[in-house]
Amino acid sequence: MALTLWHTAQTHCATFDRLRDRIAPGLELRHVVRPEWLARSQGGVPADVAAEIASAAGQAEGPVLCTCTTIGPVAETVGALRVDWPMMQAAARLEGAILVAYALDSTRDVSLALLDRALGQEGRHAEVRPLPLTQFWPLFEAGERMAFDASIAAGIREAARRVPGLGCVVLAQVSMAGAAPLLDDLAVPVLSAPDLALRVAAEM
Repeated sequence: MALTLWHTAQTHCATFDRLRDRIAPGLELRHVVRPEWLARSQGGVPADVAAEIASAAGQAEGPVLCTCTTIGPVAETVGALRVDWPMMQAAARLEGAILVAYALDSTRDVSLALLDRALGQEGRHAEVRPLPLTQFWPLFEAGERMAFDASIAAGIREAARRVPGLGCVVLAQVSMAGAAPLLDDLAVPVLSAPDLALRVAAEM
């Protein structure tokens, strides 16, 4: 079986290859890297990007996993699995407030809307606290992944102390997944998208 993955950053290929080796060794991954989709969608996904996404969907053989949060809503309309959907479902099943950390402004509204949908499916209301950590995005763009992960983790650790009744932390973007291991000592679950999404996609 083959799974096509749409990425907007080259570094995500290695992330999912490592996960595949651990989660589903027999799964073939076909990586499609289109950084320009994200670059052109900072103010919303324009019609030409939406058309390119639809065209890519028509060319894919088998299931598709979109690993970019920003273009996720459009990818979903053409049948792709959004990388953050299984994570949002997991967050909605947990009790307590939800801290949603994001490092790119274009992901904020789509992430919160997806979480709201997941909460609605569970018939649950939760206090949702958005946490912008956009000041650290230049580190990711510069390839300084260790500094980026450490900065994201530090920002979350500080914010978590100010949220009464915190139930979990959501890392809204695949690019933030490296911060999760640095928060193992946090008293609540820290949810990241790649492993949860790949497990679901492998069963499609």
